[in-house]
Amino acid sequence: MANELILPLMGEGVVEAQIGRWLIEVGDEVNEGDPIVEVETDKVTTELESEFSGTLLEILVPEGETAVLHQPLALIGEKNGQKLTVNNQQSAENTQLNTKNTPTPISQSPNPTQSPIPKPQSLVPAYPTPNTRISPVVKRMVAEHQLDLALIAGTGKNGRITKRDVEAYLRKAEDEGQKAEINSQQTISNNQQSTVAKRSESKQLPNRPAPQSPNPPMTQSANLQNSELMPLSNMRRRIAEHMVFSKQESPHATTVFEIDFEAVANDRRSEKENFAQRGVKLTYMAYIGMAVVTALQQVPTANAQWQDEGILLHRNIHLGMATAVDNGLIVPVIKNADTLNLFGMATAVDQLAQKGRAGKLQSGDLQGGTFTITNHGVFGSLFATPIINQPQSGILGIGTIEKRVCVVDDMIAIRPKSYFSLSFDHRILDGADADRFVQIVKQTIENWS
Repeated sequence: MANELILPLMGEGVVEAQIGRWLIEVGDEVNEGDPIVEVETDKVTTELESEFSGTLLEILVPEGETAVLHQPLALIGEKNGQKLTVNNQQSAENTQLNTKNTPTPISQSPNPTQSPIPKPQSLVPAYPTPNTRISPVVKRMVAEHQLDLALIAGTGKNGRITKRDVEAYLRKAEDEGQKAEINSQQTISNNQQSTVAKRSESKQLPNRPAPQSPNPPMTQSANLQNSELMPLSNMRRRIAEHMVFSKQESPHATTVFEIDFEAVANDRRSEKENFAQRGVKLTYMAYIGMAVVTALQQVPTANAQWQDEGILLHRNIHLGMATAVDNGLIVPVIKNADTLNLFGMATAVDQLAQKGRAGKLQSGDLQGGTFTITNHGVFGSLFATPIINQPQSGILGIGTIEKRVCVVDDMIAIRPKSYFSLSFDHRILDGADADRFVQIVKQTIENWS
């Protein structure tokens, strides 16, 4: 008897994932808890572990294809001297049943007013395929862009059209559309130049040549010819959608404070070696996290979200730490941050940083945040106006910590300082509450002992 390895829930609102790489081959032995396949969502790439021990009998979803929530990915069981045969039609029916109750992401909802994408003739197959079996994801993409399946060449198993095939078709169509636009603009430009030349000839005086510009301006068509279209990754597309939605959803306002890190710097120098001996790197972010927790406890509306029925106050504090990755931005979360002391906070920050660098963050590490900190100062930025991570009520931006000349007790001094900027949802927080929140953060850091 074979057991099905299914695609589990990968995160809030995540209903599909792409198979990145199978870590074992058909016929290999696998133990319960062993990593078996890499899956990629719009948020994170992670490894799925086997829930069973046995032999990998068959891979149902090959690398590069997309699976939906609860769809079987592979069969694991006893080898019995021969490979198990899978009824593909039954698998397809199971997939359709699994997706009936799966919500469709808002970002992929069809747009009835969207004009059809031009169909590149170079992709027309030798024969039409009107009855090609496709996944729900491909079906949704076809409906969204009003595509003709007969014009899309399938590269999947038995010529099946995959998500990558549709994306390649769309890129090809967009490229051909751009070429047509360039040619059209070039024709218009040539006609305009010809008209201007004729008018110039009629106005020139006898025996006086028309003036020539040594550096004629570059036309828009030339700009297009010297440009390159970079396809959007799933993560880049979702980040863009999330940022636009946040600005449309929340009336953003920002307040900025300058904070003195002299007390924290002194404490860090005295504790850094002690933490290192216990295997933890002590950074400024641990102190900032503790100060933010204190402020969230005293200003509960900063740890809340807007709802039509009222303001939902979160009892627990789950602190998100916005982190830049190679292809975008993710926000791993420190769960129950209000229960941690400085060592616990430093441990959580260090562990998330290590997992992020190693690409080992799981979907669970990215869920449930109630407030977010973004340390843009790591790149030298002084201050910024970050966009709120919906549906939270605010996000705190941390500028670079650097030594500055200032006045302390009527004397010139040099202190490590930083600008903190709080972007907040003005439906939930008024300016006074937002200022009080950052003021508590400032007092906690400046009076650290």
